[in-house]
Amino acid sequence: MIGSPHSMCQTGGQSGCQTGGQTSGEASAQAPAPAPALVLQMQRMGDIVLSFPLFLWLKRAQPARPVWVVAEEQFYQGLKAVSPPVVYAPWTAVDHLPASEYSLLVNLSHRPEAAILAGGLRAATRLGPYRDQEDHLRVGGRWQLYRAALTGNNRHNRFHWVELNALDCVDPRQIASTVFDTPRTPAPGKDRVGLFLGASQEEKRPPAAFWAALAHALQRRGLAVALLGGPAEQALAAEVRALHGGTLADFSGQLSLEQFMAAGQTMSLMITPDTGPMHVAAWSGLLTLNLSMGPVNPWETGPFSPGHYVLRAGISCQGCWQCRFAEPRCRERFDPEQVAYLAWKLARGGRPMAPPGMRLYRTGRGAAGYYQLEAVGRARPRAGDGLGEFWRGVFGAHFGLWGQDVPRRDWLALAGAHPKLARSFARGAARLYGRVEALLAAGGPLPPAFLESWPPMLRPAAGYVQMALENADYSQEARAECQGLLGAVLASVSPASV
Repeated sequence: MIGSPHSMCQTGGQSGCQTGGQTSGEASAQAPAPAPALVLQMQRMGDIVLSFPLFLWLKRAQPARPVWVVAEEQFYQGLKAVSPPVVYAPWTAVDHLPASEYSLLVNLSHRPEAAILAGGLRAATRLGPYRDQEDHLRVGGRWQLYRAALTGNNRHNRFHWVELNALDCVDPRQIASTVFDTPRTPAPGKDRVGLFLGASQEEKRPPAAFWAALAHALQRRGLAVALLGGPAEQALAAEVRALHGGTLADFSGQLSLEQFMAAGQTMSLMITPDTGPMHVAAWSGLLTLNLSMGPVNPWETGPFSPGHYVLRAGISCQGCWQCRFAEPRCRERFDPEQVAYLAWKLARGGRPMAPPGMRLYRTGRGAAGYYQLEAVGRARPRAGDGLGEFWRGVFGAHFGLWGQDVPRRDWLALAGAHPKLARSFARGAARLYGRVEALLAAGGPLPPAFLESWPPMLRPAAGYVQMALENADYSQEARAECQGLLGAVLASVSPASV
């Protein structure tokens, strides 16, 4: 039901999330109210929605503890109807924050003013970027440090932003055991498909000609089509209508966020690039087909709840941080006729299949309970997929989510499917370990271009090592941690496994 603050997940006995751990009834009524938890999330709408699970997990862990959230008012006001029960405050009204002490401070924003604010407040635990007393930029929390090391280096990351938001401050067992609702099943006769046109960057969304052709193809299959978007999409919608030339419902710039979510209740599917309203739609239970194009990694920002679909081009350069071509080549691979056929299947409850030359995924959970993009069909696993699984296993083991047997298992699968790549990787991992050892023994810092000196398949470790050492001013503890990480990688890729 729209208006419920927990419309997408169930907690035993109440609306919310179904998780293990303490229930609200187990909290002692006599215990004094703990100091608030403060979350700084001064990014866009989608980032706030991807923080909703963190808010729920924090309330689940300590029901009596207030959770305060500093965010952009223009984004959170419309989300209050479906947000977990937290107290929002706008960035323009933070002068009162220094008067309180916080049991937990989590900065999920990359804005410089957020780091200054995070460093200037009193907090028992401080996670994410902050400015220390010497005005040095630091990152609190190992998972937040891992996340910071993904900047320009996220090609092989397999942890979703929702998980990275929470892993430093929420029991991992609670995260892994949470069960979110799958999209609702459309009622018979609800054959309307929404097309959300825009994205934060032009290269992340299809051009107007694609949307117009897609609308025609959907209408030929008997589906009603509605154009969706905010005020920023009105010009694009007008261009789509002109190219379409027929009758086409256009709601761009006309709906409040509450009305947008209510309109979603009348639809069987929303087709959308990676954008904030995609996360709003998925959170509210509307089935989404994410056209994942341009510099996005759906492992990080795809629809988080299970049962949604992600369509990607079947080319090797996908999932980049920044496109190196004048026009994104992955965007050119999306064919409106093929997408329309896939959407028709999804809207009518049929069995979906990936279009030729494309890869289709269904959002779900892996064996350990963490986010997974499950391939639909029999597409041959790519080397990049195997590398991503291996690095997820490495860092999950390094931070204690599971044992060293997991990266070893993933390495064996990668080496079996791609033995030549595996041999090259193992040699490179040995060189990386030796290079770091030599630089640390010489007492000097890693060179500024250290990350770029390694091939992409080794950069997850190289980037984290460089970030961890610099963050701790090359302390002995940081040196030991980095040596341990690289040593564990070498142990997993020992010659016996190649």
